[in-house]
Amino acid sequence: MRRILSSCFAIIAAAALLDANPALAQMQGGPGGMGGMGGRPGSQPIDPSGDQPTQAPSEKPDAAAKKAFTAGMKSLNKAKDLEAVAASAPNADKKANALEKVGDLYSRALDQFTEALSNKGDMVDAWDNVGYIHLRLGAYAEAVDDYNHVLVLKPELLEAIEHRAEAYLAVDRLDDAKIAYMDLYNHEPKLADQLMQGMQKWLSDHRADAHGMRPAVVDAFGKWLSERDDIAKQTASLPH
Repeated sequence: MRRILSSCFAIIAAAALLDANPALAQMQGGPGGMGGMGGRPGSQPIDPSGDQPTQAPSEKPDAAAKKAFTAGMKSLNKAKDLEAVAASAPNADKKANALEKVGDLYSRALDQFTEALSNKGDMVDAWDNVGYIHLRLGAYAEAVDDYNHVLVLKPELLEAIEHRAEAYLAVDRLDDAKIAYMDLYNHEPKLADQLMQGMQKWLSDHRADAHGMRPAVVDAFGKWLSERDDIAKQTASLPH
């Protein structure tokens, strides 16, 4: 019995030693250790010419990201083209059919851009397109999050600021939308004008149906818009 217990303790001690020293485990039988009886998850093969891990024989992340991004752009451009077709459709049935295809293409593009980001998480153009698709599909909270990623990576991308502000409006984050407007007004007036149109539409919709917003909040926002619109018109009339 003592011999059996001693053998058990020896095996346990040896296993602990190999676990604490992966290099020793590899000396004992390759990457798996102990004569190749299986290695730990995430272990990498060793280059026999040195001690650097070798790349697994699969597509490199940058190449995979580029491939998925290219496919996503193709789907996204098709979706935009079909949106134009839907807008000029001669009847409701054809419009509905076109819009159904648009939705499918947006979903496909979303999957493709997500695949690109799974391989290269700092791909700013992929984040930007994911935000745009979420905005078009009405997933406004997701769009805000996507554009937050974009603007961390590229703070000067003013189009992303404008698109995120559109998403802010859709979820009634009026103060954030106003901050975005002032930023655009000071740096890119054309985008500020575009956002102003969205703000005016929000105001018109909420005056017709408050959607749970307090009337005082809607009126205050309307007053702010009127003041900012007057200032923008006065500034536009000044000689450059």
